[in-house]
Amino acid sequence: MHVFPGRLTVVIATLFMIGSFCFGLGSFPAYADNVATATDLTTFFVGSIFFTSASFLQLVQAQSPSMAPGGASDGARAQLRFRGWLPHDRNWLAAASQFPGTLAFNVSTFAALAVGLSYAEQDRQIWRPDFVGSILFLVASTFALLALPAGRRLWAPRDWGWCVGWLNMLGSILFMLSAIGSYVLPTTGDFVNSTWSDAGTFGGAVCFFLGAGALVPLWRRAVREHGL
Repeated sequence: MHVFPGRLTVVIATLFMIGSFCFGLGSFPAYADNVATATDLTTFFVGSIFFTSASFLQLVQAQSPSMAPGGASDGARAQLRFRGWLPHDRNWLAAASQFPGTLAFNVSTFAALAVGLSYAEQDRQIWRPDFVGSILFLVASTFALLALPAGRRLWAPRDWGWCVGWLNMLGSILFMLSAIGSYVLPTTGDFVNSTWSDAGTFGGAVCFFLGAGALVPLWRRAVREHGL
């Protein structure tokens, strides 16, 4: 299968932005308090599907040499590689870690649609995959930062790669905060901290939305640097 590299980046960015928007909308009080619970939970599940679609394409992009900015002209179609094993490539490791994380969010948000679950079942079927997904997002964000040049990992705000990397890291941290806060206490059925749960999800979604929006300028800059 052959596609235009630049267009693939636009598709990935758009899917991530839609998924992030759904997560942000679902956790926004003005929305969550004024729609049916099933509608709000469905919003999260739909968002997770967009996340997974974007993450899968990003993995394919990372393991397709011709998809790299220097791999082919942006005005020409390039071949996708649907199978790859690049353990020495940190960008590939980031994508390979993130994809199963999005699958875990699929499981978590789908399980949340069920009714009548006991507290223990909520923790096992909803919270555990959410926590696993949050861990994998943190791992992916770490690999993405390590893929940056050593001198641009900690502070390089004028660099698009640094901005995207740290926006995703902050989003991953906030998603983890949300996961910790949403653990259901077996004795009372309450969240550990509902504020952490809601604010972490909303803040993380905003970070991923902004990070996804920066993917296209990041790609275009990389193409210019390669003189294509």
